[in-house]
Amino acid sequence: MYVFFILQSAIFNFQSLLTVILLLICTCAYIRALAPSLLDKNKTGLLGIFWKCARIGERKSPWVACCCVIMAFSILFLQ
Repeated sequence: MYVFFILQSAIFNFQSLLTVILLLICTCAYIRALAPSLLDKNKTGLLGIFWKCARIGERKSPWVACCCVIMAFSILFLQ
């Protein structure tokens, strides 16, 4: 129930939504680097979202890293 409340509030707050998406991309890319078989077997369907997030994290890693730094600065100093 508490997790649902966090996700629901992230939908209505744009900065929180961006943070959740960025963390999802980074987490999926990290998991795929450690154990590629976990995400590679689910390339389609609902679990395919995690594979796609891992792909984005791998291919756009300089941009994702830049977004992580900007988001960290924003959370630490602007809130």
